[in-house]
Amino acid sequence: MYVDATLGGGGHAEAILDRIVPGGRLIGIDRDEQALEQASRRLERFGGAVTLIRENFAAIRAVLLSQGIDRVDGVLFDLGASTMQFADPQRGFSFSVAGPLDMRMDRRQRLTASELVNGLAERDLADLIWRYGEERWSRRIARGIVRARPLATTVELAEVVRRAIPRRAWPRTIHPATRTFQALRIAVNDELSNLDNAIPAAAEVLREAGRLCAITFHSLEDRTIKHTFLRLSRGCTRSPGSSACTNGGKRWLRVLTKKPITPTPEEIERNPRARSAKLRAAERINT
Repeated sequence: MYVDATLGGGGHAEAILDRIVPGGRLIGIDRDEQALEQASRRLERFGGAVTLIRENFAAIRAVLLSQGIDRVDGVLFDLGASTMQFADPQRGFSFSVAGPLDMRMDRRQRLTASELVNGLAERDLADLIWRYGEERWSRRIARGIVRARPLATTVELAEVVRRAIPRRAWPRTIHPATRTFQALRIAVNDELSNLDNAIPAAAEVLREAGRLCAITFHSLEDRTIKHTFLRLSRGCTRSPGSSACTNGGKRWLRVLTKKPITPTPEEIERNPRARSAKLRAAERINT
């Protein structure tokens, strides 16, 4: 029994099912209705071996309980927005073509990127861009956004960000607006908070020797995974309202990757989007 907690288009789920069917079962979770529709078509050949559920991965325990499942052999998280989401201009994740400032993974929710871009105070917007995008020019960007408001499209926002950053400081390998768009996407979807809750919950539902794997694409996600794995491997519990922790809790995991696994040059050539991917893995222990 395996869980793909970030189903997307179903590529990872298909690879897992090819290895566990017949006899195995997979639960696929995603909060994006479009992703579930695409994955359903891709995985149709597996019939009853796969169950797809529209939900936030932070609710992984509740999802499994609703299916009468107590323990699983493995859980996979492939984090960030999917290629499918970037490819659809109407989703608002990409600045390469004009689209609405949306960025919602679950379009049932009310909060959009437009509300943040056009509604936040300048200081709050700068703090958001710094916190979730690690953008050193966050204050200049926020000032430029506030002066240009209202902004309606991804292209308009990207141009404002581009103008706000001195040309000498433009990144060499990415668009100048990349970090700002990342920050807005993370904030809209509450990604880091959900991840912080989901990893311990996934560790709890693993059988002994079950594996928990997470693929990240930026440093904020990777640090969250690294520190949470370490905390769960040391029996470390957090004090209320504090990021500090003390020993005394239950040890859930054994970390299998002291350093993250990164793609080979051949893999990057086949899939350029994998260039920043980092894989970390841990194993459930019985203590």
